[in-house]
Amino acid sequence: MAQGKSSKKVVFITGASSGIGKSIANYLAEKGFMVYGTSRNPKPDTSLHFSLIPLDVTEENTIKSAISSIVEKEGQIDVLINNAGVGITGPIEETPEDEIKKAFETNYFGPLNMIKHVLPVMRNQNVGLIINITSIAGYMGLPYRGIYSATKGALAITTEAYRMELKQFNIKMTNIAPGDFATNIAAGRYHAPLLNSSPYKKDYGKTLEIMNEHVDAGKDPDIMAKAVYEVIQTEEPAVHYKVGEWLQKFSVRLKGILPDKMYEKMLLKHYKL
Repeated sequence: MAQGKSSKKVVFITGASSGIGKSIANYLAEKGFMVYGTSRNPKPDTSLHFSLIPLDVTEENTIKSAISSIVEKEGQIDVLINNAGVGITGPIEETPEDEIKKAFETNYFGPLNMIKHVLPVMRNQNVGLIINITSIAGYMGLPYRGIYSATKGALAITTEAYRMELKQFNIKMTNIAPGDFATNIAAGRYHAPLLNSSPYKKDYGKTLEIMNEHVDAGKDPDIMAKAVYEVIQTEEPAVHYKVGEWLQKFSVRLKGILPDKMYEKMLLKHYKL
Protein backbone atom coordinates (compact mmCIF):
# COMPACT_ATOMS: atom_id res chain seq x y z
CA MET A 1 0.00 0.00 0.00
CA ALA A 2 1.12 3.59 -0.61
CA GLN A 3 2.56 5.38 2.38
CA GLY A 4 0.60 8.54 1.59
CA LYS A 5 1.20 11.24 -0.98
CA SER A 6 4.66 12.76 -1.38
CA SER A 7 5.05 16.42 -0.43
CA LYS A 8 7.23 16.84 -3.53
CA LYS A 9 6.20 16.49 -7.15
CA VAL A 10 7.17 13.01 -8.34
CA VAL A 11 8.89 12.83 -11.72
CA PHE A 12 9.32 9.56 -13.62
CA ILE A 13 11.83 9.72 -16.51
CA THR A 14 12.96 6.94 -18.84
CA GLY A 15 16.48 6.63 -20.19
CA ALA A 16 18.06 8.58 -17.34
CA SER A 17 21.44 6.86 -16.98
CA SER A 18 23.21 9.11 -19.51
CA GLY A 19 22.92 12.03 -21.91
CA ILE A 20 19.86 14.27 -21.97
CA GLY A 21 17.89 12.04 -19.59
CA LYS A 22 20.58 12.12 -16.92
CA SER A 23 20.91 15.92 -17.20
CA ILE A 24 17.13 16.40 -16.89
CA ALA A 25 16.84 14.03 -13.92
CA ASN A 26 19.76 15.58 -12.02
CA TYR A 27 18.53 19.12 -12.67
CA LEU A 28 14.98 18.38 -11.51
CA ALA A 29 16.29 16.59 -8.40
CA GLU A 30 18.37 19.67 -7.57
CA LYS A 31 15.22 21.79 -8.00
CA GLY A 32 13.48 19.78 -5.29
CA PHE A 33 11.51 17.20 -7.26
CA MET A 34 11.38 13.55 -6.22
CA VAL A 35 12.91 11.97 -9.32
CA TYR A 36 12.89 8.35 -10.42
CA GLY A 37 14.98 7.64 -13.48
CA THR A 38 15.12 4.38 -15.40
CA SER A 39 17.74 2.35 -17.19
CA ARG A 40 17.68 -1.11 -18.72
CA ASN A 41 20.71 -2.05 -16.61
CA PRO A 42 21.18 0.39 -13.71
CA LYS A 43 24.73 0.62 -12.37
CA PRO A 44 26.02 2.48 -9.29
CA ASP A 45 26.82 6.07 -10.26
CA THR A 46 27.84 8.71 -7.72
CA SER A 47 27.02 11.51 -10.18
CA LEU A 48 23.28 10.73 -9.96
CA HIS A 49 21.18 12.81 -7.57
CA PHE A 50 18.09 10.64 -8.04
CA SER A 51 16.93 7.03 -7.79
CA LEU A 52 17.68 4.85 -10.83
CA ILE A 53 15.42 1.84 -11.26
CA PRO A 54 15.39 -0.98 -13.85
CA LEU A 55 13.00 -0.60 -16.77
CA ASP A 56 13.00 -1.49 -20.45
CA VAL A 57 10.33 0.42 -22.39
CA THR A 58 9.94 -2.57 -24.73
CA GLU A 59 9.15 -4.93 -21.82
CA GLU A 60 5.65 -4.32 -20.42
CA ASN A 61 6.26 -6.26 -17.19
CA THR A 62 9.17 -3.94 -16.27
CA ILE A 63 6.95 -0.89 -16.88
CA LYS A 64 4.22 -2.25 -14.58
CA SER A 65 6.75 -3.18 -11.90
CA ALA A 66 8.45 0.24 -11.92
CA ILE A 67 5.16 2.15 -11.76
CA SER A 68 3.87 -0.03 -8.91
CA SER A 69 7.04 0.49 -6.88
CA ILE A 70 6.93 4.29 -7.30
CA VAL A 71 3.22 4.54 -6.42
CA GLU A 72 3.78 2.32 -3.40
CA LYS A 73 6.57 4.57 -2.14
CA GLU A 74 5.24 7.99 -3.13
CA GLY A 75 1.48 7.57 -3.66
CA GLN A 76 1.60 9.50 -6.94
CA ILE A 77 3.31 10.18 -10.27
CA ASP A 78 2.99 13.83 -11.25
CA VAL A 79 5.20 14.00 -14.34
CA LEU A 80 6.16 11.31 -16.86
CA ILE A 81 9.03 12.15 -19.20
CA ASN A 82 9.39 9.74 -22.11
CA ASN A 83 13.05 10.23 -22.92
CA ALA A 84 14.42 6.73 -23.65
CA GLY A 85 15.26 6.33 -27.31
CA VAL A 86 17.66 4.85 -29.81
CA GLY A 87 19.34 6.29 -32.88
CA ILE A 88 19.39 4.54 -36.24
CA THR A 89 21.10 5.52 -39.48
CA GLY A 90 21.50 4.00 -42.90
CA PRO A 91 20.10 3.86 -46.42
CA ILE A 92 16.48 2.82 -45.91
CA GLU A 93 16.81 0.16 -48.61
CA GLU A 94 19.75 -1.45 -46.77
CA THR A 95 18.51 -1.12 -43.19
CA PRO A 96 17.49 -4.55 -41.83
CA GLU A 97 13.76 -4.82 -41.12
CA ASP A 98 14.38 -6.13 -37.60
CA GLU A 99 16.46 -3.01 -36.79
CA ILE A 100 13.68 -0.77 -38.13
CA LYS A 101 11.19 -2.59 -35.90
CA LYS A 102 13.50 -2.29 -32.88
CA ALA A 103 13.74 1.47 -33.40
CA PHE A 104 9.95 1.80 -33.52
CA GLU A 105 9.58 -0.49 -30.47
CA THR A 106 11.80 1.81 -28.39
CA ASN A 107 11.07 5.26 -29.83
CA TYR A 108 7.34 4.93 -30.49
CA PHE A 109 5.66 1.90 -28.96
CA GLY A 110 7.78 2.23 -25.80
CA PRO A 111 6.45 5.70 -24.92
CA LEU A 112 2.90 4.60 -25.79
CA ASN A 113 3.20 1.71 -23.33
CA MET A 114 4.61 4.02 -20.65
CA ILE A 115 1.69 6.42 -21.12
CA LYS A 116 -0.89 3.62 -21.08
CA HIS A 117 0.30 2.35 -17.70
CA VAL A 118 0.81 5.78 -16.09
CA LEU A 119 -2.56 7.21 -17.16
CA PRO A 120 -4.68 5.27 -14.60
CA VAL A 121 -2.48 6.71 -11.83
CA MET A 122 -2.81 10.27 -13.17
CA ARG A 123 -6.53 9.89 -13.82
CA ASN A 124 -7.01 8.78 -10.22
CA GLN A 125 -5.13 11.92 -9.12
CA ASN A 126 -7.14 14.07 -11.57
CA VAL A 127 -3.87 15.73 -12.57
CA GLY A 128 -0.67 14.93 -14.43
CA LEU A 129 1.80 16.01 -17.07
CA ILE A 130 3.38 13.85 -19.78
CA ILE A 131 6.39 15.15 -21.73
CA ASN A 132 7.48 13.25 -24.82
CA ILE A 133 11.06 13.92 -25.90
CA THR A 134 10.92 13.79 -29.69
CA SER A 135 13.44 15.43 -32.06
CA ILE A 136 13.75 18.27 -34.53
CA ALA A 137 14.64 15.43 -36.94
CA GLY A 138 11.02 14.28 -36.53
CA TYR A 139 9.77 17.33 -38.43
CA MET A 140 11.49 16.34 -41.68
CA GLY A 141 12.70 13.30 -43.59
CA LEU A 142 16.49 13.45 -43.29
CA PRO A 143 18.68 11.48 -45.70
CA TYR A 144 20.11 8.32 -44.14
CA ARG A 145 18.18 9.06 -40.95
CA GLY A 146 14.70 8.50 -42.37
CA ILE A 147 13.70 5.74 -39.95
CA TYR A 148 14.74 7.81 -36.92
CA SER A 149 12.83 10.80 -38.31
CA ALA A 150 9.78 8.58 -38.80
CA THR A 151 9.80 7.24 -35.22
CA LYS A 152 10.06 10.72 -33.70
CA GLY A 153 7.59 12.25 -36.14
CA ALA A 154 5.06 9.53 -35.30
CA LEU A 155 5.38 10.27 -31.57
CA ALA A 156 4.99 14.02 -32.12
CA ILE A 157 1.81 13.57 -34.19
CA THR A 158 0.39 11.07 -31.69
CA THR A 159 1.04 13.62 -28.94
CA GLU A 160 -1.18 16.13 -30.76
CA ALA A 161 -4.10 13.67 -30.76
CA TYR A 162 -3.50 12.33 -27.25
CA ARG A 163 -3.55 15.84 -25.73
CA MET A 164 -7.13 16.34 -26.88
CA GLU A 165 -8.24 12.94 -25.61
CA LEU A 166 -6.75 13.62 -22.17
CA LYS A 167 -8.10 17.16 -21.73
CA GLN A 168 -11.22 15.86 -19.94
CA PHE A 169 -9.04 14.25 -17.22
CA ASN A 170 -6.94 17.36 -16.45
CA ILE A 171 -3.87 15.53 -17.77
CA LYS A 172 -1.54 17.66 -19.93
CA MET A 173 0.74 16.35 -22.65
CA THR A 174 3.39 18.03 -24.76
CA ASN A 175 6.46 17.20 -26.75
CA ILE A 176 9.90 18.77 -26.59
CA ALA A 177 12.02 18.34 -29.71
CA PRO A 178 15.76 18.72 -29.15
CA GLY A 179 18.26 19.43 -31.89
CA ASP A 180 21.85 18.18 -31.63
CA PHE A 181 23.24 17.90 -28.12
CA ALA A 182 26.60 16.63 -26.91
CA THR A 183 25.59 13.11 -25.84
CA ASN A 184 26.66 9.52 -26.51
CA ILE A 185 23.77 8.83 -28.92
CA ALA A 186 26.14 8.56 -31.89
CA ALA A 187 28.10 5.77 -30.19
CA GLY A 188 24.96 3.90 -29.14
CA ARG A 189 22.84 4.09 -32.28
CA TYR A 190 22.47 1.40 -34.91
CA HIS A 191 24.45 2.11 -38.06
CA ALA A 192 23.58 0.14 -41.16
CA PRO A 193 26.99 -1.13 -42.33
CA LEU A 194 28.90 1.08 -44.75
CA LEU A 195 29.33 -1.58 -47.45
CA ASN A 196 31.98 -1.27 -50.17
CA SER A 197 29.54 -2.88 -52.58
CA SER A 198 26.71 -0.47 -51.73
CA PRO A 199 25.52 2.04 -54.34
CA TYR A 200 25.02 4.43 -51.37
CA LYS A 201 28.59 4.07 -50.02
CA LYS A 202 29.89 7.53 -50.97
CA ASP A 203 26.85 9.59 -49.95
CA TYR A 204 26.05 7.57 -46.82
CA GLY A 205 29.65 7.77 -45.61
CA LYS A 206 29.73 11.54 -46.16
CA THR A 207 26.38 12.06 -44.39
CA LEU A 208 27.44 9.86 -41.47
CA GLU A 209 30.50 12.05 -40.89
CA ILE A 210 28.39 15.23 -40.92
CA MET A 211 25.85 13.73 -38.47
CA ASN A 212 28.57 12.69 -36.02
CA GLU A 213 30.22 16.13 -36.25
CA HIS A 214 26.89 17.78 -35.36
CA VAL A 215 26.47 15.62 -32.24
CA ASP A 216 30.10 16.15 -31.16
CA ALA A 217 29.66 19.91 -31.51
CA GLY A 218 26.19 19.86 -29.95
CA LYS A 219 24.96 22.02 -27.13
CA ASP A 220 25.19 21.19 -23.42
CA PRO A 221 22.28 18.86 -22.46
CA ASP A 222 21.70 21.04 -19.37
CA ILE A 223 19.92 23.43 -21.76
CA MET A 224 17.33 20.70 -22.33
CA ALA A 225 17.06 20.16 -18.58
CA LYS A 226 16.22 23.83 -18.02
CA ALA A 227 13.67 23.75 -20.86
CA VAL A 228 11.93 20.73 -19.30
CA TYR A 229 11.85 22.47 -15.91
CA GLU A 230 10.21 25.54 -17.46
CA VAL A 231 7.57 23.39 -19.16
CA ILE A 232 6.77 21.64 -15.86
CA GLN A 233 6.27 25.08 -14.29
CA THR A 234 3.90 26.13 -17.10
CA GLU A 235 0.22 25.91 -16.26
CA GLU A 236 -0.90 25.26 -19.86
CA PRO A 237 1.97 23.73 -21.87
CA ALA A 238 2.12 24.33 -25.60
CA VAL A 239 1.69 21.47 -28.06
CA HIS A 240 5.28 21.61 -29.33
CA TYR A 241 8.58 22.98 -28.03
CA LYS A 242 11.88 23.03 -29.91
CA VAL A 243 15.24 23.30 -28.15
CA GLY A 244 18.60 23.64 -29.87
CA GLU A 245 20.61 25.74 -32.29
CA TRP A 246 18.74 28.68 -33.82
CA LEU A 247 19.28 27.33 -37.34
CA GLN A 248 17.91 23.90 -36.41
CA LYS A 249 14.76 25.42 -34.93
CA PHE A 250 14.41 27.81 -37.87
CA SER A 251 14.68 24.89 -40.31
CA VAL A 252 11.33 23.61 -39.00
CA ARG A 253 9.72 26.97 -39.71
CA LEU A 254 11.28 27.08 -43.16
CA LYS A 255 9.72 23.72 -43.99
CA GLY A 256 6.29 25.24 -43.47
CA ILE A 257 7.11 28.23 -45.68
CA LEU A 258 9.24 26.99 -48.57
CA PRO A 259 7.97 24.89 -51.48
CA ASP A 260 8.79 21.21 -50.91
CA LYS A 261 11.39 20.96 -53.65
CA MET A 262 13.18 24.11 -52.52
CA TYR A 263 13.36 22.76 -48.97
CA GLU A 264 14.64 19.45 -50.32
CA LYS A 265 17.39 21.28 -52.21
CA MET A 266 18.36 23.05 -49.01
CA LEU A 267 18.75 19.71 -47.20
CA LEU A 268 20.72 18.21 -50.09
CA LYS A 269 23.10 21.18 -50.01
CA HIS A 270 23.45 20.94 -46.22
CA TYR A 271 24.43 17.25 -46.43
CA LYS A 272 26.56 17.88 -49.55
CA LEU A 273 24.57 15.37 -51.60
